[in-house]
Amino acid sequence: MTPPETRTAGPSWARGALHRALVALPLVAGLATAGWLVAGRDQPAPAPAEAALTAPAPVSGPSVLQASAPVRAQEPAQGAAGGGGGPSPLEQWAGSLAGPLDIPAPALLGYANGELTMRNEHPDCHLSWVTLAGVGQATRDGAPMGLSPAQWKKYGAEIPGIAHPALSDPSSASVAAGRALCASGVDLSAGNGWWKAMSGYHNGSDMELFRQRVLGYAQLYATLSLDPAKSASPPVRATRFALGQLGLPYVWGGNGPDAGAAGFDCSGLTKASYDSAGVALPRTADSQFRALPPVARGQEPQLGDLVFYGNPATNIHHVGLYLGNGLMINAPTEGQAIQIHTFHTPGDDYAGAGRPTG
Repeated sequence: MTPPETRTAGPSWARGALHRALVALPLVAGLATAGWLVAGRDQPAPAPAEAALTAPAPVSGPSVLQASAPVRAQEPAQGAAGGGGGPSPLEQWAGSLAGPLDIPAPALLGYANGELTMRNEHPDCHLSWVTLAGVGQATRDGAPMGLSPAQWKKYGAEIPGIAHPALSDPSSASVAAGRALCASGVDLSAGNGWWKAMSGYHNGSDMELFRQRVLGYAQLYATLSLDPAKSASPPVRATRFALGQLGLPYVWGGNGPDAGAAGFDCSGLTKASYDSAGVALPRTADSQFRALPPVARGQEPQLGDLVFYGNPATNIHHVGLYLGNGLMINAPTEGQAIQIHTFHTPGDDYAGAGRPTG
């Protein structure tokens, strides 16, 4: 196997099971974030999966995340139920998207009710249901919507149209979450406002990993809501897999936990993502670049496309998976974790995109 690529190592610290890392992404200069999801301070750096390989000289790769909000999604339907006690337009809307988004219809209905309630209570907040859906996915192993007891007490006591609000009720929890997100008066349709709201909502030690997970899944849900027929396609399945690896460490030569490594390198992640979708790719960034049909120059990549860095004439040293809205899922370099980055910034060596499936 051709030795995988590596890049300049960054600062190092880690917490959590399976070396899942925290992030340090302070907002600077208005838009760009200047930290990383990093792995390693209180645990030893993970060993390369293939210790016999010698790492090549470090080269640069994407390492900036510009503050951004998820793109606009399909708006929730509104209107009264039809005669005969049939489902309301909103219930029909939730039912039609539940399968493609892999979100239970009651939860999707709750997220929509959260957005619609905030339109009345905080119209300048511009909260989208996909942000609430991202919060729900990012906090699925904890309290509903990740709400603390103090947040629920403050924001969940009275919910319009619900006589006895309960944290276990998706609409009650979503409205309370929406109020917490909009409480600081920010505009969630703008990148800096969205990131500020996420910071205030969940400000624990894993705040940055939480924000990235919310952003990643919200972006996926927005894209699928506009084209639900693609929900079972290989690019979507590969993207779901890659999002599930956020926070795992970069491991040079790593093919992931299922292969005995703590994490992935860049091309290991893209290959494993498409392996999960039934599409075989070569192992290295350079070989993937040369094997895939290119995306036309000047055309924005689509969700699931691979984005490459280096010199096409000599060597491609890095690859990531395009998420949409100018974002990529990236295994950046040693000492950092799998995270979301802006895929193309001035001065980088972006070489183009390839499409694993037509």
